[in-house]
Amino acid sequence: MAPASGSFRDRLRIAPGSRVRLDQRSTDETFGLDKTTAGERLERAIEQLRDLQDRLWADGRKRVLVVLQGMDTSGKGGTIEHVMGAFAPQAVPVTSFKVPTVPELARDYLWRVHQRVPADGEIAIFDRSHYEDVLVVRVHGLVPESRWRKRFDHINAFERLLADEGTTIVKLFLHISRDEQRERLQARLDDPRKRWKFRMGDLDERARWDEYR
Repeated sequence: MAPASGSFRDRLRIAPGSRVRLDQRSTDETFGLDKTTAGERLERAIEQLRDLQDRLWADGRKRVLVVLQGMDTSGKGGTIEHVMGAFAPQAVPVTSFKVPTVPELARDYLWRVHQRVPADGEIAIFDRSHYEDVLVVRVHGLVPESRWRKRFDHINAFERLLADEGTTIVKLFLHISRDEQRERLQARLDDPRKRWKFRMGDLDERARWDEYR
């Protein structure tokens, strides 16, 4: 039997102010769902999302920002395709934040992010986000600690600004194991149709697994 929606949501939710250790959270947890049951619940949820988006767009006074984070191959793109595909695309801009360009590097690190937040009635989706600027820069030593440590306060203030101005921020972390990542990277290499997704840099980042965790 599938768990009640409330308990399912509560078990996935991280309480504000709490600390999380990813190595202590199982990536194999099914929450009592099998593939068939999960698929049925997803279809019902997608119908609800379509209705909610219509209402948000019609009202035109609020905004939603969905932030997707996760290790390489965690399924951010698939989530956008299969779940966020419920939304009408004209009101759902998707931004994939990659290595900053030269013009972006010439400005503060939140400059490019603020340009992509949702407008009234929109649901904007971030594939990676401003969190990379306290993650990648730290793991790779791109900026000194005296700079990246201040960014936690910057980001909290930035998100508080968005919330105060009518944006609901939904943060989702897609949690996979190191073994699962290896299998997904291998699958990309084995399937010619997916080989374009593989970069040699993926292996370099994989070698830093513990640092990212």
